[in-house]
Amino acid sequence: MSSSKEGVSLHFQKLIEQGNPVGEVIGVNKFIVSVKGLHPANAHALVMFEDGSKGFIEHVLADSVLILHLGTEMLKIGMVAVTQHDKLVTKVGKDLVGRVINVLGEPLDGKGPIAPDSVWPVFNSAPPIYERELLDLQLETGVTSVDGLFPIVRGQRLAILGDNKSGKTTLATQLTINQKNTDIKVVYVLIGKRRADIDELLTRLNETDSLKNAVVIVSTLFESLIMTYLAPYVGCAIAEYFWQACDQDTMIVYDDLTSHAQAYREVALLSNISPGRDSYPGDMFYAHSSLLERAGKLMRNHKTLTSLPIVLTPNNDITAYLPTNIMSITDGQWIMDMEVFLAGHRPALSTGLSVTRVGGVGQNKRQKGHTVATLKALATFRQAEEYAHFGSELALSAHKDLARGKTIYEVFSQSPTETYSFMEQQLMLDIVINLDDTSNLDVKKMKENLREIAKQVKDDGDFEKWRDELQNKSMISGTPIASTKPPEGELSHAAVAEAKRTEPKPVEEPPLQPAAKAGDEFKPTESTKPIEGEVPQAEPAKETVHEEPVEAATQQEAELIHIDKEGTVHKQEEKETEEVEK
Repeated sequence: MSSSKEGVSLHFQKLIEQGNPVGEVIGVNKFIVSVKGLHPANAHALVMFEDGSKGFIEHVLADSVLILHLGTEMLKIGMVAVTQHDKLVTKVGKDLVGRVINVLGEPLDGKGPIAPDSVWPVFNSAPPIYERELLDLQLETGVTSVDGLFPIVRGQRLAILGDNKSGKTTLATQLTINQKNTDIKVVYVLIGKRRADIDELLTRLNETDSLKNAVVIVSTLFESLIMTYLAPYVGCAIAEYFWQACDQDTMIVYDDLTSHAQAYREVALLSNISPGRDSYPGDMFYAHSSLLERAGKLMRNHKTLTSLPIVLTPNNDITAYLPTNIMSITDGQWIMDMEVFLAGHRPALSTGLSVTRVGGVGQNKRQKGHTVATLKALATFRQAEEYAHFGSELALSAHKDLARGKTIYEVFSQSPTETYSFMEQQLMLDIVINLDDTSNLDVKKMKENLREIAKQVKDDGDFEKWRDELQNKSMISGTPIASTKPPEGELSHAAVAEAKRTEPKPVEEPPLQPAAKAGDEFKPTESTKPIEGEVPQAEPAKETVHEEPVEAATQQEAELIHIDKEGTVHKQEEKETEEVEK
């Protein structure tokens, strides 16, 4: 222990002898330290105190600087501080892959120390526009509803928004699991999380053997606010090292930026920074935009950094301050809807509010066709579902729309560890979209046979052949003949025929007839013939019979009615004739 202290003391003295700026601690407020005499100093410069702890400069004032202390022990007024680096840096290296570390780069998985290859600036600047190129390659998420409706391309910035317990972390975990078979390295940053949430994520990654291709950076809820504030920037620095120095495609997940914003707000308020909207500091937008703009695709190595920030939307309010900030920075958003979640659909993706502004450029012709057809089918499904809620009678086409929509949602439903390739997704969607309305499809059986058949598809020429093979295997065997009884809420065939029969037809205007003379026998003409479905009136000299539909006639009246071959309704008048003769 004494040797380590002596080493720290020697390093501290060496920094002073090199002529680095030296200052004195004049104020301590928990982790916020005021130091006088460090000028000239840069923001985010790394500072070392005489006890060996470190901090970085957050604000540069006229006569002092505000330093955020990274140590755990309280500093004392009068202690000496010296500038160690002009920029705050973190340790990076290829050995970080497969490990779980804290914000300072120290291992938390008990697998031994990690030897760094280099250091990288924590608050690095984003690459300029002239060093970037257009995005064109789709990122395989393994989630059918995402890849089929709102795809993401490598290098895109796409936000995941949703209420508490709506499946945001689960969706990000599915994306991480699916990258174990790709060339993409994943950096997963947990910001201000509970221990139970951290253990749940690590358990899923270990069970699926996905941790071998990822780096997990942990910042717990009980650590210093400074660690929570620095966590996303440290994660982005490690991702940039893989992307720019190692020439590897990388994906980073920020889970979640709401906790980061709240920590930054508390730090700013304790630093006496004037609060803005919702008490957040005025540079809250810049803090997130400078972080997310570091993603993209480089022209010199054609490699990408994909950024997925997660943001909490309390009570599904996507118009709040933080969600609108993130949506204006990113290139699209996946919105998790609590109503969809409660309906039992996983992932609970809102197909009406989610959008991707870039993802379509990475799809092929078949995928684009599936996207358009699926969105149209879901729109008609929601419309038919609204009519069904009123309890009204639905047409046959509405029943088909309801059945198709339910089948699509059944295809979209996936467990957290369940992923599908592009070909597997295309086979399922092509069957469901082009399926005949009278077919009976077993989605569970289709998913069981899916992987085996998808391996047989070598090119587009084989697609239809193996799609039909999968469809035949997925049909429900021994399906009974459909009953003639219509489904509940649907008109029967007899009712449809009766409605057509009683439908009023256009009546042609009859030709003019000569006036009748006295004593002439009454003969019905075309104009006096009763309209189909109408009871004829009696002779003018007798009591008038009210016109009513045939369906409304009583049983006694129905016995006096008959219809000839031409469809004309006649009423028997035997009793009336006898009375006239008497």
